[in-house]
Amino acid sequence: MTRPLKMALVSSRVPTHQSAVVGASLRSGLVPTLRLDVTAPMDETVAALNRFRPRVLVGYASALKPLAAEQRAGRLHISPQGVMSASEVLSPQVAAELEAAWGTAPFDVYAATETAGIASPCTYRNRHVYEDLLIIEPVDQAGLPVPPGTTGSKLFVTVLFSRTLPLIRYDMSDTVRLGGRGCPCGRSFTLLEDTERRIDDILQLPGQEGRVSIHPNVFHDVLDFAAQWGWQVIREPTWLRVLLAGLAAGASTDGVRAAATEALTTAGVVQTPVDVQVVEHVERTALGKAPFVRGLPRTPKG
Repeated sequence: MTRPLKMALVSSRVPTHQSAVVGASLRSGLVPTLRLDVTAPMDETVAALNRFRPRVLVGYASALKPLAAEQRAGRLHISPQGVMSASEVLSPQVAAELEAAWGTAPFDVYAATETAGIASPCTYRNRHVYEDLLIIEPVDQAGLPVPPGTTGSKLFVTVLFSRTLPLIRYDMSDTVRLGGRGCPCGRSFTLLEDTERRIDDILQLPGQEGRVSIHPNVFHDVLDFAAQWGWQVIREPTWLRVLLAGLAAGASTDGVRAAATEALTTAGVVQTPVDVQVVEHVERTALGKAPFVRGLPRTPKG
């Protein structure tokens, strides 16, 4: 009662987005909440956080990575007891950067605007599915369930609490892998072993015998280390444009180009040149997210 849980959220300010709804529902004297727009200039965000001094920091992975860089550079001076990443894939490299900046491993929450929270980690950092609130079914391309330990091609979600807009086996293009039940924390809910990405973000590139599917994970090992604040791959008609938001110490555009080309070649890609550009920031969607891949043709859903 004498030490309110001050929480700062760096995400979308769009009123219909889940982060806006969560921010509004948390408005309380016990949980003073600062909502910051992820698209705002970095110096404004840093100044606001320095004034507020949150005990809990929540944001997109693409928002937390540059904030961790600001902390290490000495411009951001906060000491959150907890850091929570949500709404975007958190890679192991970015998670390590957040822990190095604030001394605490981040909690990686899996959620969607349509469903609210889907899974979150316990103190052992194992993510448990909210089975009392929804049913999730990883399935193959034909819509048939895949066994535990297998990554599905997409996900069916049934929301058990929504009366305004019921969702029954709602088709989400996320690729996830469920595990078993057993955790030292004692919770009985199913474990969520991995969330990879929405299949819409997978590149289809030329290979020796047709098209090759390239997941953004192919780029993580190269670009997470090279980009100071974030990265993005833009699909051009016959080549790839890689944007690095700031260049990390020891990295060079030539080195990144060579490493990215090698990663693609190892994955079976041919005849796809790579160009690397250093920019001030990567572009975000209307909801403030920074997708790893842009410029893909989208097929309208029926």
